[in-house]
Amino acid sequence: MSKKKKQRMKRRMTPEERRKLRRKRRRKRIALLTVEVIILLVLCATAYGIFKLDKLDINILDKDKLEAYRDTGPYTNIALFGLDSREGELDGGVQSDCIMIASINNETNDVKLVSVYRDTLLQQADGTYEKANSAYNRGGPEEAISLLNRNFDLDIQNYVSVNFNALVDVIDSLGGIELDMTQEEAFYSNGYAFETAQVVGQEMKPIKEEAGTQLLDGVHAVGYARIRYTDGNDFKRTERQRVVLQKVAEKAKKANLLTLNEIVDKVFPQISTNLTLKDMMGFAANIMDYNIVQTGGFPYQVTTDESVREHNGSYVVPIGLRSNVEQLHRELFGEEAYVPSEKVQQINDEIIYLTDITEETEALNTTFEGDVHDEGTQ
Repeated sequence: MSKKKKQRMKRRMTPEERRKLRRKRRRKRIALLTVEVIILLVLCATAYGIFKLDKLDINILDKDKLEAYRDTGPYTNIALFGLDSREGELDGGVQSDCIMIASINNETNDVKLVSVYRDTLLQQADGTYEKANSAYNRGGPEEAISLLNRNFDLDIQNYVSVNFNALVDVIDSLGGIELDMTQEEAFYSNGYAFETAQVVGQEMKPIKEEAGTQLLDGVHAVGYARIRYTDGNDFKRTERQRVVLQKVAEKAKKANLLTLNEIVDKVFPQISTNLTLKDMMGFAANIMDYNIVQTGGFPYQVTTDESVREHNGSYVVPIGLRSNVEQLHRELFGEEAYVPSEKVQQINDEIIYLTDITEETEALNTTFEGDVHDEGTQ
């Protein structure tokens, strides 16, 4: 349309029509400005996220070596490793004293946590049998993930590893967590906290060695998670680890942005993972909707054995690995009639040969009041 024609049209407009036209143009400019601001914010957030991810130890794994068995459908399964890393080692050469599987239902955002007992006799990458926590020492996260997939018919391809220092920093940044402890647990928490404080370079202030609920700082909470000299031994210790993780998750969901930023700055350099920026953005978008609905230890039916053929020391032995794997798939994925793979059956038979422990063996008690189940009971 020519300039002269536009001018003639304007002269024909009434004052009200001209006001409407100006309002329409103003709304259009505001809409364009809003879109530009949104795009700018997205770009800034992405840039900020990339800047923060620079602090992480991103480890690219060879997925062909992870031995992922089968797709578990609408579930994302992530291996979580807590490392006995005194010098900051994250990618191998240290034991994974805490081994967990976090299974996220992507349709409901329900999260289930399963602790794998670190001393469990399982098949390693070379076909030999050793404790579960030795896989990380031998071959880092790649070998530790393949151990879980190989022995339990899982499809884990992602992991997150942290050391003791990281958990101390997270809990301190959150202002501590409240835990209900026995007098014995408070006593041992002080003992482990003293050692932990030396490792992280902090001063340890003893807590009251009495039963009840106490606000624990990072070194005492980590000390609590490391206790294994009470009734329940290492089985009870894994339950304490799950309790601490739940308490941290609950408090982190209520933290403000400044606190979360402080945690990121302190903790990201102490984390190793192969999660991508896309993965992390997806988890961050749903973080407020995630709920831990079930926790427990695995294998479900176990005993201990100090006479494993051609092995020294005490091992946690699954009583029927096959039936334990069936139950794992039932608990995590709702597969009521799951049939374990031939590989699991082979491992099941070889464990029986090494230990003479069959499904008729009496199982130890590994279930404690702190575990959470789907029904919400504790």
